[in-house]
Amino acid sequence: MQRQLNLEPKTRLQLFVSSRLFRFVIIALIFINAVILGALTFTEPGTLWYNRLLLADYVILAVFVLEMMIKLIAWRFAYFKIGWNIFDVMVIAISLVPASGAFAVLRAMRVLRVLRLLHFVPMLRRITEALFRALPGMTAIIGVMVLMIYVGAVIATNLFGNTQNPEVIALFGDLHSSALSLFQVMTMDGWRFEVMQKVIDDGHPYAWVFFLVFLFLASFAILNLFIAVFVEALQAEHDAAQDDKIDELEDLAEDGAMIRGQILERLKDMQSEMASLRADLALVRETRGTPNSDS
Repeated sequence: MQRQLNLEPKTRLQLFVSSRLFRFVIIALIFINAVILGALTFTEPGTLWYNRLLLADYVILAVFVLEMMIKLIAWRFAYFKIGWNIFDVMVIAISLVPASGAFAVLRAMRVLRVLRLLHFVPMLRRITEALFRALPGMTAIIGVMVLMIYVGAVIATNLFGNTQNPEVIALFGDLHSSALSLFQVMTMDGWRFEVMQKVIDDGHPYAWVFFLVFLFLASFAILNLFIAVFVEALQAEHDAAQDDKIDELEDLAEDGAMIRGQILERLKDMQSEMASLRADLALVRETRGTPNSDS
């Protein structure tokens, strides 16, 4: 305790904002704020409960601003070296903009404060970081998916677009309509009766072959590729976290070995000093003519 009291004010502030209690309080306030923002959507503006909930929202926002200021004082410009801190500043800044006039749309953006949980909860933060790591690979997969939809739309327009059936024309009459219909097929949202069955009833009894092949390639194969890329990124993030922990343990082991060596050297020095003191004491006793005794 005495050691902590002797720390510099800035160091004590850094320990405070990094403590579990501080993080727990902020997480609890984020949860409470999320409940308040949801409750405001069920309450009529101008009522007593609405005003109370709005006041509680303002109080929590003030606490978030105070939290940000304390962290800025503790970490100075190093606070902005972490991307999550920049995200927190942006969310709080949006919440501080007056939600009136041209900025009335920002009133709905207050719920972004809930996303701060991604910063404070380690598991959510790792998953989010893994998602961002997977974005380059996902971009390539999205390109393949767009290309597959385009090729399928061209084929479907040529196969099913030449008809007098208005329902089928709305689905496959032109390229962009075919692309939109195939995207619906890919999501498996009513694809059987709203898309495929209408084409079959229009005189294409073997249309199910085209739709099943497209569904397999565009949905199952692409979805598995998305999952594979994300799992790989998540595994890489986990391995990086494990490597960081191993490095910390190795550093602690090296520090422990160094401290142990220093302690052993100090003990040897103390033993030498004790032996020297005993020799000096024996010499003094011999000089005074007293018997030599270590007791």
